[in-house]
Amino acid sequence: MPLFHERSGKFSPEKTLFIVATTLPAVWLAGLAANGMLGARPWTEAIHFTGLWAIRFLAVTLAITPLRKLLSYPKLYFGRRIFGLAALFYAAFHLLLFVVDQGAGRALSEIVLRIYLTIGAVALMLLIALGATSFDGAIRRLGTERWNQLHMAVYGIALLGAVHFFLQSKLDVTEPVLMAGLFVFLFAYRIAVRLSGDVTPLGVAGLAVLSALLTAGVEVLWYGLATRVDPWLVAEANLSLDLGPRPAWWVLGAGLALALFAAQRREAAPARGRRRTAPATQTKIEAS
Repeated sequence: MPLFHERSGKFSPEKTLFIVATTLPAVWLAGLAANGMLGARPWTEAIHFTGLWAIRFLAVTLAITPLRKLLSYPKLYFGRRIFGLAALFYAAFHLLLFVVDQGAGRALSEIVLRIYLTIGAVALMLLIALGATSFDGAIRRLGTERWNQLHMAVYGIALLGAVHFFLQSKLDVTEPVLMAGLFVFLFAYRIAVRLSGDVTPLGVAGLAVLSALLTAGVEVLWYGLATRVDPWLVAEANLSLDLGPRPAWWVLGAGLALALFAAQRREAAPARGRRRTAPATQTKIEAS
C-alpha cells in the first residue's frame, strides 16, 4: 500500500498530514544542528529534544482513539500507527544519540546503574516489540485478540516513559507533569468507557476536571518528596495564574476544549444524517 494512500488506493490527506507532522521535529533538529544552534552542549540538547518528542508522540498515539470516537472522525485511525511508529523512532534516536555521546561501554554501564535510564531502556524495548507487530501481517499471524493483548503494553510504556521523564528532569518538572496529566486524562477516559460503554461530552468535561486536580496533586507530591521546594507554594501556584498557567490548567483546558468540540459534533450529527438520507428519500418519492 502506498505510503500516502488508503487501502483502496485513494490519496489520503489525513495520512499525509500525519506523516509530515511526525517528520517536522526531525527536520527542525537537523536545522538547529546544521546552524550550530543547539547551545554549549549540543549532544545533550539533541538527546533531550528527541526524548521529549518521543513521549509527545506517544501521548498523541493514545489520544487518537478518544478523538476518533468523540469527534466522529474515523480517518483519525490512520494516525495511531503513524504516531506510534514516530514515538518509536524518536525514542530509538534518543538512545542512539546517548550511546554516541557517551560511548557504547559507558552508555551500557549507565543504563544498568542508573534507575531512570533502566526504566527508559525497558520502555524502548517494549516500544520496539509494539512497532515490530504494528503491521497487517503481524496482526494476521498473532490474531486480533492476542494482538490487542500485546498492544495493551502501550499503557505501561506511557507510565514508564513518564517516570523516566520525571527522574531525568530532576528540578524543573513542568513538562513531565503536563505529560503525566495528559496520560491521566487519557487513561481516565478509557476506564470510563470500559465501565459505561460511552462517555458523553459532559462526562469528558468531568474527566477533565478530575484529571486537572490529579495533575496538580502529582506536581505538589513531586516537589514535596523529591525537592526542597515547599509543596504548599506549589499548591498555591496551581490555584492562581500569577506565574502563568501550571500544567493542571493546560490539562483542564485541553479536556474542556475536547468536550466542547464533541458536544458540537453530536449536535451536528442529526443534521448530517438528514442530509445523507434526503436524496434517498427524494428518489423513493420520485420513483413512486
